[in-house]
Amino acid sequence: MVGSALVRRFGREPGVSLLLRTRREVDLGNSAAVDALVAAERPDVVIVAAAKVGGIHANNTYPADFLFDNLAIAANTIHAAFRHQVPRLLFLGSSCIYPKHAPQPMPEDCLLTSALEPTNEAYAIAKIAGLKLCQYYRKQHGVLFHSAMPTNLYGPGDNYHAQNSHVLPALIRRFHEAKEAGKPEVAAWGTGTPKREFLHVDDLADACAFLLKLSNPPDWINVGTGTDVTIRELTECVAAVTGFPGRIAWDASKPDGTPRKLLDVSRLTHLGWTARIALRNGVEQTYASFLAEKAAGTLRT
Repeated sequence: MVGSALVRRFGREPGVSLLLRTRREVDLGNSAAVDALVAAERPDVVIVAAAKVGGIHANNTYPADFLFDNLAIAANTIHAAFRHQVPRLLFLGSSCIYPKHAPQPMPEDCLLTSALEPTNEAYAIAKIAGLKLCQYYRKQHGVLFHSAMPTNLYGPGDNYHAQNSHVLPALIRRFHEAKEAGKPEVAAWGTGTPKREFLHVDDLADACAFLLKLSNPPDWINVGTGTDVTIRELTECVAAVTGFPGRIAWDASKPDGTPRKLLDVSRLTHLGWTARIALRNGVEQTYASFLAEKAAGTLRT
């Protein structure tokens, strides 16, 4: 999803040639393969967008996989870029790097001040390691390696797996299938009270382009909208956009996760960038892309 958005954004940037490989062509978990690619291509910029990702269920079920795979991707790409003198690297992390009970909204400086949310600790640790690796290569060697920490992302090309997807694509699939089957109700996890922030992936790509033009970017910076909604509000929005006419049944026995995750985006706003795509419009665009991908047989499930 993120990679496709970056291709859309930089594909229209004058003078930019994209060096793209599929996972079959280059496994980023294989250090020798990554090193060979960077050595052969000698890119001017590397954006590390690849990751093993999932929602609460996936993170809880496969913590070793999430930690190992994401550590390997970060270490291999960042070190290969350093070894072969890539002038600039942007590493993409996640808002889950911040403590479970971080101040809200979460500033960059609250990193590592208290315990992480247990349900996604493994993924968060891997992303923190990547962020710190960039920071310390920059500190020790003077290379311009820096990081962006996006909030919850959504948009075209998302993963709609029944168990391992994030909340917004999971809701889109669930409500669409319930409408198609004529079901009277849809079950929703938790109480609906936690608050979440959502950023359209095309806004993230635009933020990446903005950050790569800065001559002295921060070591890491938050990327989000600066606003959030309750999971209940999000669920009702998706139900409306998909046209589901039935009832929503909340299952309070399921985990809520972190009570609130809102990024402090004042640092990025001060530098001159703000998100443009409103949530309702973004959900409508995403549902349209869901239908198009489904019809074309390209839906990630």
